[in-house]
Amino acid sequence: MAFNPVLRRRLLAPAAATACTAGLVLIPKRRLHAESPSEDILSIRKPIYDNPDAAPTSSSTPSTPNSSSTLIPSTFESTPKSSSPTPTDRLAAEVKRTRLFLHRYAVSTEDSLNSLLTSAFKLENSFTQTIASLAPPRESKEQLLPGAIYVLVSAMAGSIITRRSNILLRFFVPVAAGITAGNFFIPITTRNVGQLIWRYEERFPVVADTHRRVQERTERFWETGKAHSAMTLAMAQDKVKEGRDAVEDWVKKGR
Repeated sequence: MAFNPVLRRRLLAPAAATACTAGLVLIPKRRLHAESPSEDILSIRKPIYDNPDAAPTSSSTPSTPNSSSTLIPSTFESTPKSSSPTPTDRLAAEVKRTRLFLHRYAVSTEDSLNSLLTSAFKLENSFTQTIASLAPPRESKEQLLPGAIYVLVSAMAGSIITRRSNILLRFFVPVAAGITAGNFFIPITTRNVGQLIWRYEERFPVVADTHRRVQERTERFWETGKAHSAMTLAMAQDKVKEGRDAVEDWVKKGR
C-alpha cells in the first residue's frame, strides 16, 4: 500500500502524453495570422525608400509578388550620388581640356600658314602681272633686248662724261641720258615704267607732289629749250639764206 502513490505518478505521465498527441492529431489544421499594425503606427513610421509615393502601403495596395521587382529600379535610381568627382572624371576632364587646347593650337597654326601662303601667292601673282604689264604689245614690234642695251650704254656714257663734275651732274646727267635714250629706243616700255613708278609714288603724297613739280619744271624747261632751239634754228637758217643771197649777189656783180 505504501507504493501506490509512486505507481500512480508513473502511470499518469504516459497517459498525459498520449492525450496531448491525440489532441494534436484530432484538432484541424488552421493558419495563424499575425496581428497587423494600426493605421496610426503606419502613418508615424518613416518609409524605407526615399520616395514615399513609390512605397506601397498596407491599406491602399495589397502585397503582390511583383511589388519587390517594381521597387528595385526606383531604389537604384534614388540612391544619392557623391558630389565630389571621382579620379576617372577628373582624368577625363583633363584629357578633354588638353585635346581642346591642342585642337585650338593646330587650327590657329593652320590658319596662320594658310594666310602666309595666300599672301605669298598674291605677291608672286602681282609681281608677274607687273612685269608682264611693262612689256610692249606684240603689234608694236618694239624689241626690248637691243633697246635696253642702248639705254644702259647711254646712261654709262653720261656717267663717264660727268665723272669730273660735281655730284649733282654726276647723278642727273646719267639719269637724263638713260631716260632720253629710253624714250627714243623703247618708248612704250619707258612709258609703262613711268606709270608704274607713278602708281607707287601715289602712296606717298609728298613724293608724288615733288615728282609732279619736278616733272612740270622739266617739261617747261624742255618746251622752252625746244622753242629756243627752233628759234635759233630759224635764225640760223635766215642767216644762212642771207649769206647765200649775199654770195649770189656778189657773184652776179662780179660777172
